[in-house]
Amino acid sequence: MKHAAVVTQFIIEEFLPDVGASELDSDYDLVDGGVIDSLGLLKTIAWLEDRFDLRVEEFDLDPDSFRSVGSISRFIERAQQHRTDSH
Repeated sequence: MKHAAVVTQFIIEEFLPDVGASELDSDYDLVDGGVIDSLGLLKTIAWLEDRFDLRVEEFDLDPDSFRSVGSISRFIERAQQHRTDSH
């Protein structure tokens, strides 16, 4: 999960300012834990598009892809691989 540190930093800065990076487990369920709600999900998707130059609407948006730092990192890797394979 090469993007986990960047995703963790974003989640902490935007949603958990009182939590240290080492305290947020990469598999912690951000939705069930109340960290990200529907508006937070939209904010996260917008950040992903901007930060990683992705067009998220090109992908099947499975809610499970955004439930944890780990799943978001894996989504970024799949999206970047898809972009590379498409060119």
